[in-house]
Amino acid sequence: MPSIDASRILILATHGYERLELRVPYDALRERGADVKIASLKAGTIKSWDKKDWGDTVDVDLLACDVSANDFDAIVLPGGQINPDLLRVDEDAMRVVRDFLESGKTVAAICHAPWLLVEADALRGRDATSYWSIKTDVKNAGANWKDEAVVTDDGIITSRSPDDLSAFVAKIVEEIEEGAHKRRAA
Repeated sequence: MPSIDASRILILATHGYERLELRVPYDALRERGADVKIASLKAGTIKSWDKKDWGDTVDVDLLACDVSANDFDAIVLPGGQINPDLLRVDEDAMRVVRDFLESGKTVAAICHAPWLLVEADALRGRDATSYWSIKTDVKNAGANWKDEAVVTDDGIITSRSPDDLSAFVAKIVEEIEEGAHKRRAA
C-alpha cells in the first residue's frame, strides 16, 4: 500500500480538458508529495477548456503510447466534453485506461470522463456517477448511477463535476493508500 507521498499518479488528458478537473487534482496531489505526470496523445502542450472558451495550457510529460500501468499507482481522468470524447476514440488512450482497470489500481474519472469507462465496458454492474448530461450513457453501460459527489466501486472512483473536486481528490488519496483492488470483471 503506497502512501500518497510515495505514489506515482498519471493524468491522461488531451485538448479540451476541463481546466479545474485537471489542475485541482494535479496541484493537490503534488502538494501531498505524489509524483504526478501528464500523458496525452501528442507531445508538447495541451489546452484546457475553461467555461466558455479555451483556457491555459499544461505540458505533456509522456505519450499515451508509451505509458505502462506498471509505472503508476493510479490514473486520473479529467472531464470536459471535448477531452474524453477525443480520448475514447484513440486506441492508445483506451489501452491505457483498460490496462489500469485490469491492474486493479485506482482509476478516477470525473464529469464526462466516465465516457472512457463506458468505452472500456468497465461500468456494467458497478455503482458510478457522472455529469448529469451523460447519466443515460452511464446507465446504458450497465452502471447503477447515483447522484452523489463521489462514488467508488472496487477502486474505480467517479465524480460529477468541478463542484465535487475536494471530495474527488480526498477519495483518490484514500484509494491509492488502500493499494490495488482485486476487481471483479465488469
